[in-house]
Amino acid sequence: MRLIFEQPSRGRVFVLRRDGVIVGMINLLFTISTAEGGFVILLEDLVIHKEYQAKGYGSKLLNHAIDFAKKKNFLRITLLTDRPENVAQEFFRRHGFVESTMIPMRLWITPQQNSDQ
Repeated sequence: MRLIFEQPSRGRVFVLRRDGVIVGMINLLFTISTAEGGFVILLEDLVIHKEYQAKGYGSKLLNHAIDFAKKKNFLRITLLTDRPENVAQEFFRRHGFVESTMIPMRLWITPQQNSDQ
């Protein structure tokens, strides 16, 4: 996240507070889709503190990110969820996200600790 703070043209981090306590955050990365001919967002993280989950805070953060994307004329928001994590997938479906035919692949350039492959 430090890189985003140092280079705000590459993304945004929105933080949600309640009574001065951080309850969650959403991390957006900006990139270009050559196929679609415009700017797009990769939703990298949406995290809500365990004590505040299932109380609408995730929806509030996600809706804020969607509104931000619309105001800034981004074409789409893309995200990845873990296959077994049906709760997360259902959450995003409720907010209008649909599964893509794209299959994610990755190549680690530097050694990773605790990687999920």
